[in-house]
Amino acid sequence: LCFRHLRGRGARRQIRRGDKASSNKVQGRDIVRARAIFRNKGRLEISTATEAATTEDAKTVGFDSTNTGRSFMPLVSVIDQEAIKTALLLGAVDTDIGGIVISGRRGTCKSVMARGLHDLLPPIEVVEGSYYNADPNNPDDWDAALASKVEAEGLKTSVKAAPFIQVPLGITEDRLLGTVDIEASIAQGKTVFQPGLLAEAHRGILYVDEVNLLDDGIANLLLSVLADGVNVVEREGLSIAHPCKPLLIATYNPEEGPLRQHLMDRIAMTLSSDVPLTLEDRVDVVEAATRFSDTTQAVMSEAEEATEQARTQVVLAREWLRDVQIGEKQVKYLVAESCRGQTQGQRAELFAVRAAKAHCALNGRDRVTEEDLRKAVELVIVPRATVIPDSPEQPPPPPPPPPPPEDQMEDEQQEEDEKDEEEEDDDENEEEQEPDQIPEEFVFDAEGVVLDPEVLYFAQMQRKNQG
Repeated sequence: LCFRHLRGRGARRQIRRGDKASSNKVQGRDIVRARAIFRNKGRLEISTATEAATTEDAKTVGFDSTNTGRSFMPLVSVIDQEAIKTALLLGAVDTDIGGIVISGRRGTCKSVMARGLHDLLPPIEVVEGSYYNADPNNPDDWDAALASKVEAEGLKTSVKAAPFIQVPLGITEDRLLGTVDIEASIAQGKTVFQPGLLAEAHRGILYVDEVNLLDDGIANLLLSVLADGVNVVEREGLSIAHPCKPLLIATYNPEEGPLRQHLMDRIAMTLSSDVPLTLEDRVDVVEAATRFSDTTQAVMSEAEEATEQARTQVVLAREWLRDVQIGEKQVKYLVAESCRGQTQGQRAELFAVRAAKAHCALNGRDRVTEEDLRKAVELVIVPRATVIPDSPEQPPPPPPPPPPPEDQMEDEQQEEDEKDEEEEDDDENEEEQEPDQIPEEFVFDAEGVVLDPEVLYFAQMQRKNQG
């Protein structure tokens, strides 16, 4: 319409002046002017849209499930998968535990459980103006620029949801670690750092889907930074270091390729979601998934109370974790289990100690017990053992014992009551004299064979389904 209007105006000028050449010149100038107007207007619209997007991105850095328009099934609503859910809760209590990897075929609830843990993490308090979610209670981790800013302007904090950052498969090194912001550097006349995903994920969850397909170089960089707890960027005259301590959760499908051994060794817990389900369990899974798809808000409301209880349990466990104590005999027990399972290196017992303490705090205790030790062996050491047979067999149910005579039952009941009283007295005396409780039997025998049939079957299924 604008071009037609200009051509019409040029035509009227041509009729008035009766000069065709002059009309052509005027028409050409008007068309050029119109094009310039459209071009400038387009630049203005693009610039305005870019500024609006930048402002919006600054408000919502990282992943916020409330703004994605999609809800995920609560972790408490997942059927079965008790070992993985326990491992995720231990990671929520101690984010420095070493990470969790979930293997499984398609449709085994891997990503649902990983995202469901995000709702159980408590919000975090951060220093305003920090690009890496700096903790106001830990100024030793602040970089020099943030420390100078706080000293000059005072400490200002805000509360935000714990970040959930997903690493895409095609990510570059610059986007992961951070790089120089060229536009900002030109505008400000100095080198400006553009944070990467590792900075955004600090004190939250870093999620990697299909970790077995991640580029080798990116995977090595990622695990190196997480092991050190610090991300150091040295490039183009820029030298930046900031803390990076997220909880790593990764998933992969063994049908698409196995996970490299050196990656598995550097992650604390590697579990499989391909657990055998009974017919009733599979029916419950279908009903739960269908109901969540049809009535999402109703399911979320029903699970809100259990989710809030789990969230409160995680918050309290984080406070109790500072006071949890583990004895020397208990550490020796974990080391002995690692040796019997013939695990490679010393990472197995190191991760197992953290898992035992986190499990102790999750259950509201301040001293590690034999239950915590066995759970740490099951989740950390057993999947790393190298002596487990590869052919899983379903453990047969034990036959029921024959019922004894009634007179014998009464005598046995009296004897059991007397024994229970004696054992209670002995347990009280043992707790006073020997606080370091360890299991009476090892999970592995001297030759590295798993003694408990249920644990053996669990270990065999983990080994088989990890690819």
